[in-house]
Amino acid sequence: MTAAGLASMLGPTGLEITLIESEAIGVVGVGEATLPHIKNFNDTIGVNEAEFMAATSATFKLGIEFVNWGRKGDSYIHPFGEFGLPNAGVAFHQYWRKFAGQPGVGALDEYSLPVIASRMGKFQPPSEDPRSVMSTYRYAYQFDALQYAPFMRSHAEARGVTRMEGKVVDVALEPESGRVSALTMDDGRIVEGDLFVDCTGFFGLLIEKALSAGYDDWSEWLPADRAVAVPCESAGPLLPYTRATAHEAGWSWRIPLQHRTGNGHVYSSQFLSDDAACDTLLGGLEGERLADPRFLRFVTGKRRKLWSRNVVAIGLSGGFLEPLESTSIYLIQEGITKLLELFPADQDYDIEVAEYNRWMDLQFERVRDFLILHYHATERDDSDFWNHMRTMTVPDSLAERLELFTAHGHVSAYDHGLFLVPSWVAVLIGQRVLPSSVDDRVSGQADAEVLRHLAGLKGHMEKAAGSMEDHAAYLARNNMMRAAA
Repeated sequence: MTAAGLASMLGPTGLEITLIESEAIGVVGVGEATLPHIKNFNDTIGVNEAEFMAATSATFKLGIEFVNWGRKGDSYIHPFGEFGLPNAGVAFHQYWRKFAGQPGVGALDEYSLPVIASRMGKFQPPSEDPRSVMSTYRYAYQFDALQYAPFMRSHAEARGVTRMEGKVVDVALEPESGRVSALTMDDGRIVEGDLFVDCTGFFGLLIEKALSAGYDDWSEWLPADRAVAVPCESAGPLLPYTRATAHEAGWSWRIPLQHRTGNGHVYSSQFLSDDAACDTLLGGLEGERLADPRFLRFVTGKRRKLWSRNVVAIGLSGGFLEPLESTSIYLIQEGITKLLELFPADQDYDIEVAEYNRWMDLQFERVRDFLILHYHATERDDSDFWNHMRTMTVPDSLAERLELFTAHGHVSAYDHGLFLVPSWVAVLIGQRVLPSSVDDRVSGQADAEVLRHLAGLKGHMEKAAGSMEDHAAYLARNNMMRAAA
């Protein structure tokens, strides 16, 4: 992704880009779900959507379903879109909160077009007409990461990137500056460069092993430190959403692809053994297992400096926040985009380094808080893990947002940051965190008028979602299905 992004946007400037990778090391291949920002990234670097979908066995994604998070038996979808429509400058959820529980009002989910479409297994690209309810959502992708990596490699090579096969066995540093000057390959080749991007995963070959950038460990708030993953045969309709189901000491994912379903179980080794975690995963498969389970270990957190000297860490080498909200690829994109914006013109780029690190620190911290919210905003008390997560002290930045919402139903909007107000509302209300009062402006309108509006809006949403095409049929009709081997 980094090579493709740099080549597409800076290639015409004469920048020489060398991509070093080893087939022997391969791809982690677990993160298969994304956020809507990936479409902007693909469009920006010239990726054809239909070709991309077919090449990576991709499906569309309208949101993430969360099962058993607030309480066992609960289910809600965090959609990539709005709930209802604001009225007189007041967010829709304020009106819903006032009348929640009254006959015919229904759940907040029923006023979200992507949620209704997800439940129906439907998909249609959003309208570009801002007056249409069909413009109130966005979409992302679910794809096979093992197919995505070679697709992006080909995209990069077609734009002038030189690919070098092999492993790096030594890193040379300049004596005075401490910057990386060259890499030595396992066959003796020397690769020199001015700027190095470390995409070596958790190992952090350049950023940590060579430059000792340090690591901020956030496991006190996000104690899940392991995952076990396994693919299985597809079962049932091809759904346009990811599912995250909470368990005794973590949660499992279900990601529907064209040719299979991706499954995994993220958990804390403090509260659950590897064998028990694997048993839970295998016991929940909806189709025949296609491979042996793969275990991963990680520590949630980030490098203290994602750009140190002349090395930029992108991807797992820069940090890892568990895949609960499909944020890993977003943070990769954000790292690439910010690097493009701040790409140095000469060897004096201390100001650019400082701004890059400030920006990426902010991105990581805001994603961190949103992930903690899922675990902390729960009524579950059926295991030591959930008792710990429910009662722990959270970062001040999250505590303040929770206090504001529970008091008045307001979510302070970020100037910069990934998750906007509707995302926070989806998780908070989805996990039974309801404000004790609503915006006073809601009371300024007649109850009967507001109830009529709610009923009309809900019916309009249902009709619009029902008019969409079946998800699998849409893929087939638009030549997005991968050819059978």
